[in-house]
Amino acid sequence: MLKGFVLGVVATIVVAAVLGYLALVTGAIPAGADSGPLPLEKWAARASLHATFAREAPKGPNPVPLTEANLIAGIQLYAKHCAICHGTAQGEASASPVALGEYPKPPQLATDGVEDDPEGVTFWKIDHGIRWTGMPSWKATLSPQQMWTLALFLKHMDKLPPAPEQDWQVVTN
Repeated sequence: MLKGFVLGVVATIVVAAVLGYLALVTGAIPAGADSGPLPLEKWAARASLHATFAREAPKGPNPVPLTEANLIAGIQLYAKHCAICHGTAQGEASASPVALGEYPKPPQLATDGVEDDPEGVTFWKIDHGIRWTGMPSWKATLSPQQMWTLALFLKHMDKLPPAPEQDWQVVTN
């Protein structure tokens, strides 16, 4: 009886693997950036990403102090490196053709901000990028100081003091 059960489990695994392989090599699984997610795709990607954040994202405070000068520096870095995909102060209305053509669509941060994320998580996203999205790793382009400065701006982008707010409205338009 146990032998039959084990054979049934093994046969089920083999059949599932063969069907999965056939789905991949016959093109039955959509690969286009304009197709929607498969049933478990969002769940698997989110679960993996959140587990990685919990394990790898820096836990301590941001080493870049919260000053107007640092917020303005973060805005300038954002305008140069991030706005093409993540939009400007106008949010969804400012989505670029690049952003509109990506899958999954990048969040327009003035609308779908990351202010509630710990700065260590935002730093990790900038540093490592996010697999299977258009989010690149910036570690070859930006210094850790610059990445922390961006994380500082993104944490406070919804409650900027007047001078940085003015730059945010001007620099990214």
